Amino acid sequence: MQLSNYVPVLNWGKNYKKSWLKGDISAGLTVGVMLIPQGMAYAMLAGLPPIHGLYAVTLPLMIYAILGTSRQLAVGPVAMVSLLTASGVGAIAEIGTEAFLGLAIVLSLMVGVIQFALGLFRLGFLVNLLSHPVVSGFTSAAALIIGLSQLKHLLGIDLARSHHVHEIVLSAVERFGEVNWYTLAIGLLGIGLIIGAKKISKAIPGPLLAVTFGILAVVMIGLESQGVKIVGTVPDGLPSLVLPTFTWEQVQALIPTALTISLVGFMESIAVAKAVQKRHRDYEVVPNQELIALGAANLAGALVQAYPVTGGFSRTAVNDQAGAKTGLASIISALLIVLTLLFLTPLFYSLPKAILASVIMVAVFGLIDIKEARHLWKVDRSDFWMLAVTFIATLSLGIEQGIGVGVALSIAVHIYRSMQPHVAVLGKIPGTDQFRNVDRFTDALETSGTLTVRFDGQLYFANLSYFQRQLNELVEARIPGLERIIINAEGISYIDSSAMHELHNFITNQQAKGIDVLFSGLIGPVRDAFRKNGLFTLVGQHNFYLNVKDAVEAPQTDADGRSANELALQTNLA
Repeated sequence: MQLSNYVPVLNWGKNYKKSWLKGDISAGLTVGVMLIPQGMAYAMLAGLPPIHGLYAVTLPLMIYAILGTSRQLAVGPVAMVSLLTASGVGAIAEIGTEAFLGLAIVLSLMVGVIQFALGLFRLGFLVNLLSHPVVSGFTSAAALIIGLSQLKHLLGIDLARSHHVHEIVLSAVERFGEVNWYTLAIGLLGIGLIIGAKKISKAIPGPLLAVTFGILAVVMIGLESQGVKIVGTVPDGLPSLVLPTFTWEQVQALIPTALTISLVGFMESIAVAKAVQKRHRDYEVVPNQELIALGAANLAGALVQAYPVTGGFSRTAVNDQAGAKTGLASIISALLIVLTLLFLTPLFYSLPKAILASVIMVAVFGLIDIKEARHLWKVDRSDFWMLAVTFIATLSLGIEQGIGVGVALSIAVHIYRSMQPHVAVLGKIPGTDQFRNVDRFTDALETSGTLTVRFDGQLYFANLSYFQRQLNELVEARIPGLERIIINAEGISYIDSSAMHELHNFITNQQAKGIDVLFSGLIGPVRDAFRKNGLFTLVGQHNFYLNVKDAVEAPQTDADGRSANELALQTNLA
């Protein structure tokens, strides 16, 4: 295995083209400028001092650029992870305290360890536990919670922190008379600036324009004296490299949050990385290496007093559109943040918190996916209800509980569907050699004295009783007169020992009634299982066929009197 597979920078760095440099510099500066207000805003959402959002886009961003397989993915704080951090750590320590800050940094360390280990042991497939409808429902609900959690900053009033929408809305309504209208005005103007800039061109740093406007408005009009809350002193200088200290009790308390962030963060990151990679054919996104890169980035984040990071949708889109060709763009973004920390933090003293709230609200409300819900209602009601239940659970129970309900629901629906796979009776379409489902093809005719059945799914202990019931009902409906049962096994990709045992009993019972059981289309692994369990001997080698047509046309003869047109399957066929 080549070292460049584990350190992708060695690949694109060795083959770097001069023509890429202009795009990387342009994208790096654009995203770097975008990261300044976003990093501060998301840190505030996570319940942390804004400076820690900037720390999160220094070393972590560089580490991902070195180890990540996506050349456009922009790593840093995101709204979802920020809210999960506030929710998970806030249940253990009071927001705003040193204990809260310490636990948020420990959380970054834990997420890093989990993601790195998942990648190392090639367990990236675990993210598949989150089906698309569940992700859509969870994301929409979380976006609503995140957006409404910023009402206190937008309205300029103190609201009790809550992760339940109805509590936030009721509290805001009750205290609406206390709204600071200067704060509300500047927040709404900030939202307008960001949305307007995005409509003109996604490359325009709307959040930075809003930040500049907010600072100028506070300084020139003196809005601080009118009750507009500002960020205040932002520490300058680079963070010191320190390994966070923790206790085993703290680790145990943070495990549910760390697992949730690890999976949700990876899911968000890999989704946007794959979406962008489709426009670039010169590299491949490798999920397990992405886990290693994200894990290493979060481990590095813990060293520089950051909280968990992952790939962001909006920043990655801007990075790609601005011309990023390699991870050098992310390294340039990180260097710009380093310069900001060294020399520019005093400029943010007068930044209104309402502006940071506007940055968050514009970002997250775009994640509410009404179109997906409408689409699923039309094409798949069961997936729609999965989305709806996850959405409601997240709103009513909370972020972590909502994603837990969603995962459990995904698994339950998958198991339920596998327990009742599709079973079809096949008939021949006149004038052809094709056999199709008689319920869907009204002109398809069943062969006299023959029941031809297709089972579409794995055959195992969980769906065994369903298979038996369906098959027995079909057999009973055709007695007397039934001479042969043909099981088209093309759709059976796996069969376990329980199913094999019951299949043995079924074949024995039918043979005792004088009914032959034939099989067509057995794939290699299932055929091997038949041979090992003695079903080839029981059924007879001559009763296995390549397709339904051959099985139907085969005369009823024993093994010593096979017809010339019979195509029996050999056990060594692949």
